[in-house]
Amino acid sequence: MHENEKKEREAVDRVAREWIGTPFHDNACVKGHGADCAQLLRGVFVEAGVLEPFDIPYYSPQFFLHQSDERFLGWVTKFAREIELADVRTGDVVLYRIGKCFAHGAIVVAPGWPNIIHAHHAARLVRPGFGTAVHLGAPVEGVKFFSRWR
Repeated sequence: MHENEKKEREAVDRVAREWIGTPFHDNACVKGHGADCAQLLRGVFVEAGVLEPFDIPYYSPQFFLHQSDERFLGWVTKFAREIELADVRTGDVVLYRIGKCFAHGAIVVAPGWPNIIHAHHAARLVRPGFGTAVHLGAPVEGVKFFSRWR
């Protein structure tokens, strides 16, 4: 792993931890005040200096129940490539398929998978968790992993 990649991954981990306790709020991205899972990913990677600021267009909080358009997956693949579970490291992203499409995302944090930080709708806040035991209020139909660095 190159030194720059190591520093960026550490920054993502540190910034993600700073968001813990932020209330859950659909379509919001303000540390300490409100975020949903997509906006949390954007906020953390931008604040960590890994991505340039960008906007995510408005989306219905229930989009995954009514359509199969892979919007969330499309946003993530603009900035990261899909990787295998064996290659997952701190700072990588996991997406969960619930309903008709991939609709929940989390950041893998140290010491590594399955440790995650995500904006959890039912808990109403950003919190740490275990990626293999995520309770999203609907069955998880699939999981994919993504990395900015590979």
